[in-house]
This record gives sequence, C-alpha cells and structure tokens, in this order.
Amino acid sequence: MATSATGQPQFIASTGGNRSFSNAPLIKNEDADQIVVPDKTSWKNLFAYIGPGFLVSIAYIDPGNFETDLQSGAQYKYELLWIILVASCAALIIQSLAANLGVVTGKHLAEHCRNEYPKVPNFILWVLAEIAIVACDIPEVIGTAFALNMLFKIPVWIGVLLTGFSTLILLALQQYGVRKLEFLIAFLVFTMAGCFFAELGYAKPEAKEVLHGLFVPQLKGNGATGLAISLLGAMVMPHNLFLHSALVLSRKIPRSVRSIKEACRFYMIESGFALAVAFLINVSVISVSGAVCSSSNINPEDQASCKDLDLNKASFLLRNVLGSWSSKLFAIALLASGQSSTITGTYAGQYVMQGFLDLRLKPWLRNFLTRCLAIVPSLIVALIGGSAGAGQLIIIASMILSFELPFALVPLLKFTSSKVKMGMHANSIAITAITWIIGSLIMIINVYYLATSFIKFLFHGNLKLVEVVFLGIFGFSAMAVYLAGVAYLVLRKNKEASHLLALTTHENQHSTNESGNASLYSLPREDIASMQLPSRSGTVDID
Repeated sequence: MATSATGQPQFIASTGGNRSFSNAPLIKNEDADQIVVPDKTSWKNLFAYIGPGFLVSIAYIDPGNFETDLQSGAQYKYELLWIILVASCAALIIQSLAANLGVVTGKHLAEHCRNEYPKVPNFILWVLAEIAIVACDIPEVIGTAFALNMLFKIPVWIGVLLTGFSTLILLALQQYGVRKLEFLIAFLVFTMAGCFFAELGYAKPEAKEVLHGLFVPQLKGNGATGLAISLLGAMVMPHNLFLHSALVLSRKIPRSVRSIKEACRFYMIESGFALAVAFLINVSVISVSGAVCSSSNINPEDQASCKDLDLNKASFLLRNVLGSWSSKLFAIALLASGQSSTITGTYAGQYVMQGFLDLRLKPWLRNFLTRCLAIVPSLIVALIGGSAGAGQLIIIASMILSFELPFALVPLLKFTSSKVKMGMHANSIAITAITWIIGSLIMIINVYYLATSFIKFLFHGNLKLVEVVFLGIFGFSAMAVYLAGVAYLVLRKNKEASHLLALTTHENQHSTNESGNASLYSLPREDIASMQLPSRSGTVDID
C-alpha cells in the first residue's frame, strides 16, 4: 500500500462493486479538525472517541423533553417513568447502531439512503427528515421564548421572533472557541440537573412508587397514551440517527477488524454514559413534578399551575432549593438547553441535506432556514393560544417526531443488519431481533393512537355526516399511505454495497502485512469535520 511523504498511510477506498482497493488518497491534506486514533490496543483510546455521544445526548435533555416530563409528572405522577426507561434503553441500542454504520462503512445514514433508494423514495425520506428537524426545533424556539419571558418579561410571541437571531449569534461565537462554548452550555444544563436532583431531597418522592413507575408498564386513558408517545418522540429523535452516524466520521480509525470492533465498543460505552446522565435528569424532572404536584401541602396557586403545567410556569418546582432565584436560574438553564439543542439540530440538518441531496449550505444559512420554518407555527400558536398553547405545540411536535421515527429507524436497522453493507460487522441475530421488536412496538403504538384518536374525533366531535364521511376517507387514506411507506422500507431488499469496509478475509489481511504492516485508516471525512466545527489547522493525536 502506498504511503505519503510524511510516512502516513494513504487512505483507501474500494472501487466498483468488489473489494479491491485503489491507491488514490481520499483526501489530500490533514487540515480538517480530526482526532487520530492510534493503531494499538489500549483503554486510553476511549478518550479519542469521546464527543459524538455527548453531543447527541443534548437532544435528550432539550426543552421538548422537559415539557413532556413536567406534564407527565403533574398529570400521572410516576406512572409514565417506565417509558423513560424503555426509551433510554432503546436509544442506547439504536444510537450505537447509527455509530456502527458510520464507523464500518465510512458513510452516514443519509448518504446510504441516497445510494440505496430510487429518486422518489429518497426525496420523500429527505422531506420527512427535514420535517422532523423542524419539529425538533419548535420546542427549542418556544423554550427560548419562555426563558426570555422569565428573564426579561418579554411577551412569548416577541421571544419567538427573537429566537431567529439568538442561535446565529451562538454559532458566530464558536469561532472564538467552540470547546469553551460547549463547556459553558453543558455547565448551565447540568446546573439545572443538579437543582432538580437537590429538589428530590425536598420533595422526597416515595422510592417504592418511583420504582413501581419505572418497572411496571401502565397507560391509563388516551391522554396517557398521547403523553407516552410524546415522551418517546422526545427521547428517540429521527434526526439523531442521521447526526450520530455522521459525527463518528470525524475520527481517523485504523481499518483493521480489531480497530473497528474497538471503535464500535468504545462508542457504545460513551453513548451509554451520556444517555445514563440524560436518563437520570429526565427521571428527576418527572419525580419532582409528580411529588410536588401531588403533595398535600401545595398552595392553591401552585396547584393551579400543576393543572396546566408548562415550561413558563415550572420554576416554582425549584423554589425550595433556589428561593426567589428559581425562575431566573431555571430560565438561564432553559435558554442554554434550547440553544445547545439547536446547534445539534443545525449539524443534523447539514448532514441530512448533504447526504440526501449532495447539497451543502453554510451553517448560519442552514440554521436560518430551519428556524424560519419553526418560527411560523410557533408564532401563530403563541399569538392565539399564549404560553399554554405554545406548551401544547411542544407536545404535538414531540408526537410528530415519534410518528416519523420509523422512516429513519427502518433504513438504519436494514442497513446495519445487512452483510452486503456491514460485512462481518453486521448485527447479530439477537441484536437484529431486539431492534426489530423495538421498531415494531413503536409503530404499533403510533398507529393505535392515531386510529383511536381519529375515530374518537369522528364520532364525538359534533360533526355533520358529510364531514364525517369526507374526513374519514381522507384520514384512513393517510394512515394507509403511512403504513404502505413503512412496509416499503421494511420489505425492500438492500441492493447497494458499501465502499468502505474493514478487511475481513485472511487473503486481504495477508496482503496488508506484506506491504510493511502499515495500518489501513478510515477516511476522516473532511466534509463532515468542517460542517461540525470551525476548522483548525493541525491534528490531534491521542496517545
């Protein structure tokens, strides 16, 4: 294998449909912001992989999560905690598969979809992915507006308009040190987490009831089902699958079987730790909300807030810990949560557009377009329904994310279970069975809720017979199209082979040893690195 003038091995890619390799380098310079993983076995390599999982986990503690957590705790106490547990376990498995897809194949999920599906299905999947990103951005817009309202008494609808500029400012500040900025955001978010953990000591929820809620599944009524779907949508987001599979491509990983397995294992460990922190935060928010709102000592004003609890009223939950500062600190942490989540949404939007359409936009322009689409419904609802309506819009946006999840999850499961794409790194039979069961349950819950809610609306909505017939035909036709789309993705066979795979045959490994035992490195995608963070010269070596 050819090496560069500096002694570094050239990057390789397979040509055509076979596994023969060309000597052409995939990038010509090493100026991209990348981390080089050494070709040796060591637990210290874990530090080279830390980053993508934590960036992805920000989406699990965004304003959408806090809104659904607060409402589920206020309305159903601890009864929906099991949804958080199931969703977190499912998220760990699914996010690990997304990381594996990028590590093994050298391409992220959106790129695989473009190569795999015909133009029309690919375009539909891109539209659905963009809708999911906008739906994810709506809670960020409203959460930021609520934070500005609590801090400066700015009306919610004006705050919605101001969010169009806030994230652009934050993106601009990245040029002065993105690591420091991310640390500040993480510090503020974990400050709020610490406040909720401390509030648990004052609220003193019954440990027996909390454990019962965590491990005994129950859904009492259609309202609980709707909130459960919202919790699921807020936890396992479609855009996160595209994001995670792309973020791992900024690492330069040796293309040996051992190194690829090590990368997959360390990414799973990193994701597990990050998601465990997010899980504890979500459980604490639900527990505090449930304990305070069900307390016999609650005053009438707070009791009224619990009946219609949203992010704009939730600061009273922290009054025992923070006193008069509760609303200010809650607002600051909510602002940080919304802005950090928006940055990850911007990255995901970049990868989705580049992957599906092979089109790249500057981050500020991409963010501006997404934010404009999210501002329109948020502004209308804020003007008509006020903060209560805006809070309900967050729930609806989370439900949309849950309904759209199969259109990102099914391709991911198909690709990672395929030996054509993943070679010897394809999912085992056990992992395949577990992930398909998870995906099936999500789809069954979604269809059940859609059908029962629609039927209830038709028969109890005081509609005329003509309206019932027309809406019935339209609604059930839409559900049939939804199911047909999912069925197409499930039943279609994979056809496109991957271009970057680890050497899996003894013959290929032997030929590598004859060329001087040089390590075969994966492509540290320059386009991915430059989209993720502002580029800096030089590389980072982890010893």
